[in-house]
Amino acid sequence: MRTIKAQMLTAEAFSQYGMFYNLTEPTGNCLGAFYNDKVALPVSGEVPVTFSSLVTEKADRMIVDSAEYHNYTGEGILPLDGDVVIHVAPATKEPVPDKTEAFIVPKGTVVKLNTGVWHLAPMPVKEDVVHVLIVLPERVYANDCYVVDYPEEDWMEIVL
Repeated sequence: MRTIKAQMLTAEAFSQYGMFYNLTEPTGNCLGAFYNDKVALPVSGEVPVTFSSLVTEKADRMIVDSAEYHNYTGEGILPLDGDVVIHVAPATKEPVPDKTEAFIVPKGTVVKLNTGVWHLAPMPVKEDVVHVLIVLPERVYANDCYVVDYPEEDWMEIVL
């Protein structure tokens, strides 16, 4: 039987097979704490799926004061190293903060949000920082992301 020696994963050594990116130690261009489009996976159609890293920090209180939706795609959310809370509201044309629900997502659990569902960044439950894998079509945050800031009377606090 032939043996092969496992080698360290480097960009140079792996380049002919694909690419990789460390989601828990993200680097490169970012939009705040969102390290967008780090690995693109071509699929059927014109736009590749991308894997982006979101570094989310625990706040003193979990306040929902805004939400976003995407008209043409769902979204994948995978907390990598800690549990998170997500808030969601039904897919509607106008914001529906009064219909917002919150869910605890255990680390390692992937969530698929349907197209049009109102949501925003996950929030850590216990850890000070949680790294979250976000799966979206390439550049959707630039061409199919609609963010609404709620008036203060519609803000809500998530409690555990």
